[in-house]
Amino acid sequence: MSLDKLITRIDALKNPSVAGLDPKLEYIPHFIREESFLKYGHTLEAAADAIFSFNRALIDALYDVVPAIKPQAAYYEMYGWAGVRTMEKTIRYAQEKGMYVITDGKRNDIGATMTAYAAAHLGKSDVDGIELEAFGADALTVNGFLGTDGITPLLEVCEKFDKGIFVLVKTSNPSSGELQDQKIGNKTVYEVMGEMCEHWGELQRGQYGYSAVGAVVGATYPEQLTELRKKMPHTMFLVPGYGAQGGGAKGIAGAFDINGRGAIVNSSRAIMCAWKKEEGCVETAFAEAARREAIRMRDDITSYL
Repeated sequence: MSLDKLITRIDALKNPSVAGLDPKLEYIPHFIREESFLKYGHTLEAAADAIFSFNRALIDALYDVVPAIKPQAAYYEMYGWAGVRTMEKTIRYAQEKGMYVITDGKRNDIGATMTAYAAAHLGKSDVDGIELEAFGADALTVNGFLGTDGITPLLEVCEKFDKGIFVLVKTSNPSSGELQDQKIGNKTVYEVMGEMCEHWGELQRGQYGYSAVGAVVGATYPEQLTELRKKMPHTMFLVPGYGAQGGGAKGIAGAFDINGRGAIVNSSRAIMCAWKKEEGCVETAFAEAARREAIRMRDDITSYL
């Protein structure tokens, strides 16, 4: 089962964190951007080339410390076809280094459209009778708002190709409560969605007791994290909001089970932009700064487990 692979890698590196690779051009050191502009001019292709150079260096610095990366699709799509190609190349390169890849796409649809999303990001596409992998990530974030109709096509792909999904349950943004905290009967919307995740994953549980259906639960709501861990014993958590959004390591501890498993914590800007914040760091040492921040984050989180 796909999330078994993630948990095994977390155990091996003793690090339950994921590096979000959500690059903007301003995050990338000047010397990398200039090299790409010299090759391609001030074009979308140059931007995508600079992003891949940046990502590749970060992966080289992080793969033996951080078990996974999480590229957010929007940061690649904004640079057009060249950016999307860079996302695919980033996924492949990270996997070659042994990293687990979660594509943050938050896809949501039903029927044939959701089947197409599932094939694109996790499965394979039929090309005149030949099945070819488009992006090939290990897991995908999804929106469960359309209910089971939008999840079933993903479950079929997860089982066939050994993949995983993370369903939005309690997100880290400030206005999440406008909908997610509303009541359906005597339960909140996020509780109901959590119960659905447990149900959807019943037939695909792995050796650690967690299913192929994970949940996105934000670090900015530590009480709900702890509450949902108790109510969702078979659901792996992807925890955004650490660091830049204000979620702290102490509060995150409630996302983990008694064995210190059950969650993976995301950090994006703090790792990618560590070179900008670290005193005395020159831009050519951006990857080394990212590694130091990843190690600091690992030690911070594990100190509470």
